[in-house]
Formats: sequence, C-alpha cells, structure tokens
Amino acid sequence: MQQNLMDSFMRQSRELIELKSVLEILTWDLETMMPSRAGPFRARQFSALSALYHQKLTSPDLGENLERLSTEELDLWPQAAVREMRREYDKAVKLPEALVRELAETTSLAYGAWVEARQKSDFASFSPWLEKVLKLKQEEARCLQFSDSLYEALLDHYEPGMTVGRLDELFAVIRPELTSLLQRILCSSKQPDRDLLKGKFPAAQQEAFGRDVLTAMGFQWDAGRLDRSPHPFCSGLSPLDVRITTRYSEDDFCSSLFGMIHEGGHALYEQGLDPEHYGSLACDGISLGIHESQSRLWENQIARSRAFWDHWFPRLRQTFPGQLDHVSLEDFVHAINRVEASLIRVEADEVSYGLHVILRYELEKKMVEGDLKVQDLEEAWSTSMKAYLEVEPSNSAEGALQDVHWSMGGFGYFPTYLLGNLYGAQICHQVGKEFPDLEDSIATGNLTPLREWLGEHIHGKGKTVSAEELIEQISGSPLKSDYFLDYLKNKFTPLYDLS
Repeated sequence: MQQNLMDSFMRQSRELIELKSVLEILTWDLETMMPSRAGPFRARQFSALSALYHQKLTSPDLGENLERLSTEELDLWPQAAVREMRREYDKAVKLPEALVRELAETTSLAYGAWVEARQKSDFASFSPWLEKVLKLKQEEARCLQFSDSLYEALLDHYEPGMTVGRLDELFAVIRPELTSLLQRILCSSKQPDRDLLKGKFPAAQQEAFGRDVLTAMGFQWDAGRLDRSPHPFCSGLSPLDVRITTRYSEDDFCSSLFGMIHEGGHALYEQGLDPEHYGSLACDGISLGIHESQSRLWENQIARSRAFWDHWFPRLRQTFPGQLDHVSLEDFVHAINRVEASLIRVEADEVSYGLHVILRYELEKKMVEGDLKVQDLEEAWSTSMKAYLEVEPSNSAEGALQDVHWSMGGFGYFPTYLLGNLYGAQICHQVGKEFPDLEDSIATGNLTPLREWLGEHIHGKGKTVSAEELIEQISGSPLKSDYFLDYLKNKFTPLYDLS
C-alpha cells in the first residue's frame, strides 16, 4: 500500500517539477535570446503556465496523498520529498490563483521594463512597474504571513528557517567590522595600481579562458552551457541541464571571468545533485544562502587566491599576448583583490560587498513593510550609500536600477548573498582542516579534491538536511560571522600592510 501511495505521489511530484523546468527555460530564454518585441506574449505564457502549476500543486489529490504519507515511516529521501512538497503545498493553497497569474505576468513585463530603463538610466520609467510588483508581493506576503514581520514571509522562500531577528543580529555585528576594515584598507599606503589591468581584452578570448577555468572546476559541458545576459545568472533545469550566463566588457576581463566562476560555483551545485532523485523536491539546493556559499567560495576564496594564479596566470598572459607582460604575479593578485568603495554590487570587492547587501536588505525590508515608498527609493539609496560606503551614484543605473531582482519579484533574496559569504567561510575553514595540502593542489591546477569534497558533503545531500543542520554537520557549530570576518582580516592584512 505504501509503495503504491509513494508511486502516485512521485508521479505528481515529477509532473510539477517538469512544469517548473518549462517555466525556468522560458525565463532563461527571456534573459538571453528572446526578441524584445516578444515580451507581452511571453508574459501571457508565464501567466498561463504559472496558473497551471498552481492548480496542480493545490490539487485535492496531492493534498490527500501528502496527508496519508505524513503518517508513514519513510526512508531519508522519500521523507525529504514529502516534507518539501508539503511545505510548497501549504504555501500554495493560501495564494489565490488570480494573484499567481498576475504576479507571473507582471514580473515578466517588469523585467523588460527594467532592461530598457537600466540602459537609459531612467528610474522614472521603471518606477510604476516596481510599484506594481511591490504591491503584488506585499499581497503575497500577507497571504503567507506567519510572524510579526511581513518581510519574513518572502525571506522564507529563499532561506527557510531564517528570521529577520537573526539577520539583524548577524548584520549588526558584521556591518561595523566591514566598515572599519574598509576604512583601514582605504587609508593604507600600500595600494594596487588602478591602471595595472587596463587594456583591450577581446570577448572571444575572455570566453575561451573562462571556459578553460570552468572545465578545470568540473563543469560538465554535456550537461550545461554558457551564454550572455544583461545580469549573470545560473539556471538549473535538472542536474543534466544547467545553464549559466555572464556579460563581457572588453576593457575589463575580470568582470566576465569572476562572473563565470561565480555562476560556475552555482552550476557545480546543480550538476552535483543526484539525478536518481530528480523528480523529487528533495533534489534541489538546500537554500539560497548555501547555494551562494558555493559561488562565493569558488569566486573569492579560490579564484582570487595566490595559489590559483600560480597555475592560471601564465595561461592568462598567453590568452592576451602583450597585455599583461608588464604585470608581476604579486601585483596581479593584489590588483584582483583591490578594495574600494565602489558603486556596483556585482563588481564589489569582498570587503565592501557585504555593505552593498545590507543596504539592499534594509531598503527592501522597509519597502515590503510599507516604511519606504518606491518614489523615495532613489533618495534613500543615495543616503545609505553615502553612509555605508561614502560614495553616491551619479545616475540611476549606478543606483537603484543596477540589480534585476526587484523587477522579477525577488524581495527577500538579497540577504542570502551575505549569508553565502558566512556559510562559505565556515565551510572553507573545515575543508582547510581536512585537506592541509589543498593550497598546493590548487597551485598545480588540480581543483578536483575540492569539488569532490563539496559534492560529497553538500551537493549530493539535496534537501535531506536543512541549512542549519548542514553547517552543524560540516563544522560542528551553528552559523557564525567569526569565520568570515577572520578570513577577511587574515587575507587583507598582509595585502595592504595593515598594522
């Protein structure tokens, strides 16, 4: 009886996941290849398919199967599959189908409006769309609200179990530490040459070099692809179809390269999920914070290390003949770890990046809770940038239009970026303890031991454990800010001759 019941449930689960993957491929196409005039048609597609997904997710048959399975004794993976589906079902039944339809259509159209507004640096043209999206997300949050915080209902989509109180507690410790370290670095007399990495770096060569690095990381090209988009992202349709994007500037190869490595970290997680469990909601990343730990770990702790460039710097010089011949390895490593009070989050250094995230978290929380109006967002953004980083945007593209997230309804997403830094540092600390020769391996270009360790301890587990349980299993302690702050101090103190 139990097996028949489980088989019925898994058929329903697979159908839902396959529908969701169709929505994902439409999103990927929207951001990479869709003709601009197709926007309204694509919005209706999103609306229709999102409604169909919602209907199937809230079907009485699925609810009955979940109820019956809740009384059964199940093995680890089936138990996780039922638990995660129950979580999605309980949320979905609280949302009216009309709201689901409108959100899908509006966010699709808002994305197109954001792309155009960002190109023109015209916040006023995007503002009405942001107001529409925010209003719908507030309505969604009211339907799902389970605490005093409206924002927490949206945060729970991305980081299950995390609370606003816990975020505020962590960020209250981190923010002054980052501010202090940033100021000490900016006041140091040992600064990298700002012009050191200037030159002309053709996009084709940038892509070729990035592909070589991704291959060394373990990206499986027969189960993935690399494309261009206005905002880099990773789309995991299944463990056997994972797509990443980047963007190129021929004046700056670092932007595309570290973007590829960042998204490559996400992709390794997606490709490292066990395909035998595809069709189950347990075959997915644990949380966006854990997912982001993988991308930030690869991008910063590995790819910005001296050991990494011991192997890759000669190949980089060969890729761009004559462009970097005057640059020493030591100066190069210092340059790619340059710290500055910059305007753009995705190009920010490791020290200031967290301040960018905290700024966005505080602003979006205020918007969702009704304490900040969209019409006042630009002024609030500039005020916060001045307070946190002592710089102010000169136009909308450098300010409130630089990120895609709000156009697509991603309120609650931003704090997971900083959580990813915290998780990543704590994970890396443990990897270093278990592999004392890891740095030597990286210096020879051998990234396999790290990838295999991450695959065994994180990727292959799917959602059979929570983020809190995972970090406890790996490090023996709950999530702490100490590991990340110590990592930054240990790295940047010698780079900048800090006392």
